[in-house]
Amino acid sequence: MLNNDDAPDAQYRPPPATPEGLREACIRPAEPRDVGPMLALMRELAEFEKLTHLFVATEHSLSEALFGGRPAAEALVAELDGRLVGYALFFHNFSTFLSRRGLYLEDLYVQPALRGSGLGTALLRRVAALAVERRCGRFEWSVLDWNQRAIDFYTKMGATVLPDWRIVRVTGDSLAELAQGA
Repeated sequence: MLNNDDAPDAQYRPPPATPEGLREACIRPAEPRDVGPMLALMRELAEFEKLTHLFVATEHSLSEALFGGRPAAEALVAELDGRLVGYALFFHNFSTFLSRRGLYLEDLYVQPALRGSGLGTALLRRVAALAVERRCGRFEWSVLDWNQRAIDFYTKMGATVLPDWRIVRVTGDSLAELAQGA
């Protein structure tokens, strides 16, 4: 959840270079009323990534994660003509090597018809601006190895895809087994 010290401008309008049809698009912090439309966009992302079998999020769980008593994440949304067409969901992590917090981008999603329109760039830049404003040591995220279009987009934006790192994950029964005896 955005607190006053970390709050971005209430609404960010993409720069004038945004294509003519998108001048009315705005990037803004997610609000509780956005949970349903955001969940629909998250389902679209799961379909695109061929991971619908892992998608179990609900409006309630997303609402708790973003707006509950102890928010776990924050989000910016891209709104065009009164409807959500994209979002960036992120949270703070921490680097022991830098001894500073960082910002981790969990999702960056823009509906397929609007990819290449500048909305993904606007979302990514706004989250990067939050990382700078909050004095984060780094801003990072993961990308699927088969998503070359995303990899090209991220490298064009100045990101480096780290070849030597792999994501390690424990979930479900394996997580419960690992926790036994703690």
